[in-house]
Amino acid sequence: MTELDANDQYAAQIAAEQAQADGGEVVAMPEQTVSFDEYEKLKAERDQLVDRLARLQAEFENARKRAEREKAEFREYAIGTVVEQFLPVVDNFELALKSTGSAEQLRSGVELIVKQMEEVLRQLQVTSVATIGEAFDPRQHEAIGSVERDDLPDQHVAEEIRRGYRLRERLLRPAMVRVASNPKQISE
Repeated sequence: MTELDANDQYAAQIAAEQAQADGGEVVAMPEQTVSFDEYEKLKAERDQLVDRLARLQAEFENARKRAEREKAEFREYAIGTVVEQFLPVVDNFELALKSTGSAEQLRSGVELIVKQMEEVLRQLQVTSVATIGEAFDPRQHEAIGSVERDDLPDQHVAEEIRRGYRLRERLLRPAMVRVASNPKQISE
């Protein structure tokens, strides 16, 4: 018996045992002989498939690394673009710090810088979260306390401590607020 015949018989025996374990019928495998040329052909085909698999794995790994690198480059570019828009604001703050004008002139200059900064944020599609007079929404507001107020409905924002911002529809940070507690409305 040749080595190929022994391998075929062994494979048939394993298949029969598996079929029996699965509750199926045992089917006898016809004995087959494979010529040396067919064996070499199958071996070459297998080697080609293994080589192809190795190449595909390498291509996949290269594509993954390239995607990570492109993502990092894009993030760096995006940050650079945003920082570039804020540089004139920083320049104006430095000029304000160097000025020798009165407190009122300094305040006026800082107000202009704040307007400039708000314009940059608007260009970046960053908007502030609505607060005072709005109904308290824990998805947009962070309550740090409450105040008794008769002029506002209960559970509405009475004071804004720190402004909240959103980028388009995504909340960047919630607004810190104090919520109105209206005793007249609670008792009714």
